[in-house]
Amino acid sequence: MHRRIAASASLLSLVAMSGCRHFRFPDQPANYREYAYVTSGGNGTVSVLDLVQMRQDRVLQVGANPTGAATSPTRNEVYVVNTGAAGRDGSLSVIDATRNAVTATVPLHERPYQISVDTQGRRGYVANAGSNTVSVVDLVNHRELTTVGTGEEPGLAKISPDGRTLVVSNRKAGSVSLYNVTDADAPQLRATFDGCTGATDIAIIPLDHTQVSTKAFIACSGDDAVLGVSLAQPADSWAARQDGELIADHVLARLRVGKTPVQLAVKPDGGEIFASNFDSGTISEISTWTNEVGGTYRIGMQPSRGLVASDNSTLWIANFGGESLSAYSIDDGRITGSVRTGAGPDVLAMSADEHLLLAGDARSGDVAVIRTRDRNGPTLFTLLPAGAKPNAIVVKAFTAKP
Repeated sequence: MHRRIAASASLLSLVAMSGCRHFRFPDQPANYREYAYVTSGGNGTVSVLDLVQMRQDRVLQVGANPTGAATSPTRNEVYVVNTGAAGRDGSLSVIDATRNAVTATVPLHERPYQISVDTQGRRGYVANAGSNTVSVVDLVNHRELTTVGTGEEPGLAKISPDGRTLVVSNRKAGSVSLYNVTDADAPQLRATFDGCTGATDIAIIPLDHTQVSTKAFIACSGDDAVLGVSLAQPADSWAARQDGELIADHVLARLRVGKTPVQLAVKPDGGEIFASNFDSGTISEISTWTNEVGGTYRIGMQPSRGLVASDNSTLWIANFGGESLSAYSIDDGRITGSVRTGAGPDVLAMSADEHLLLAGDARSGDVAVIRTRDRNGPTLFTLLPAGAKPNAIVVKAFTAKP
């Protein structure tokens, strides 16, 4: 710990001596704003990190035990899910990114964890693990519209890119629920598939480069497997006309991966998924075209989270037990770099242009800021405070109005 703090202090001294806080950083206009929002489960706060000035901007008080977070694709808003205290309902905090202030609180139900936002920024979907429901939230007017029942202890409710299907992983039930989504009605249960013990993370795959969503993959952490499901398409759709099987939901495959897959990272082109297998120190590469595991590879100690660069070239992996991040070249199939972080790196996020990678360190309560484009490989730039138990990081970039 003392060595890590000393190293961080040395880095900050070098930055100060350089006489320019933008040393080898992209030039941005004066009205450019970019913030990272980090939920602190231990403090009931959100740390706002200024990624232009490279400092903590402020700390916002939200609800008890904030966990998941998401940004609006259409407004300068950030949404933070507050899981709440034992036996009490949770809530959703709305942060205005322009002012970095909490502007609304939406009551939810028992033990919400994550939020998924549709591509129009109109609806949010929150699984309430303690009440076995999913809340549908009107993000424009900041209110809950309705709830729908689901399986036991849902952990994640994820809306498909085309907005037609809501996929819910029911952790305790070991199942996956699929719902039809329309603007007029509450989501309607369409299908349920069992045989996914410890169902957790969800990846939804579009068809080619369109938004039409045809497949979902679900991490079954208790089965050391990933469940692949084909998502039903309307009978008159182009996809269904090409393949009649797409008219109905059905299981594509149950894929064996490493021990305890906890998270699925998708290539932006949708061609592959990488499962982080926490208890075997491996990643598994899954082809979304053939629905097969291409291979399982050693990556580090307790990999907990992966993130693929927008050019589809590099998979970044947080090694929770190793206090490091690994850079894995997807084309070469090998680790090409490693960088130290704080203790217990877990949640990951990229800056808008991806010159910075942010890793929330669950055990040391800080965020490691990694330069991704240094000539000698990824390097630790600094550590910024984040509060106890950082659970999520999201980034919002925009141009401020004069």
